[in-house]
Amino acid sequence: MGVQTIKLTDVIGNGFCIATEDGEKVHGSIVAAINSGDRVQLSFAGIEDLTSAFLNAAVGQLYGEYNEEELREVLLPPVDASQDDLTLLKRVVETAKDFFRDPDRFRDAVSEVIGDDNL
Repeated sequence: MGVQTIKLTDVIGNGFCIATEDGEKVHGSIVAAINSGDRVQLSFAGIEDLTSAFLNAAVGQLYGEYNEEELREVLLPPVDASQDDLTLLKRVVETAKDFFRDPDRFRDAVSEVIGDDNL
């Protein structure tokens, strides 16, 4: 099992990791690496802006595709990340774990908070 370092800015072509579509590109790179039997390390070098929408698309949805134990083995701690980036990533991962553990309960809780029965 090798290690693939995926530099986010190389995948999306700039330092603005904000769009869901760009997160999807990173997600594809992560899945390809995992499926080839490699471990994955994300590099946050050169990032100028980072959003939870981007991270949800790139990393969060992995928790609906793989179990947590598998991901713990193949996802290495990121490198070149600021403390703010790490905090945001941790929040996205925890939210994704909660969601995929019980999607209906999560949707009900969000609906109750925002008062929207159309979720």
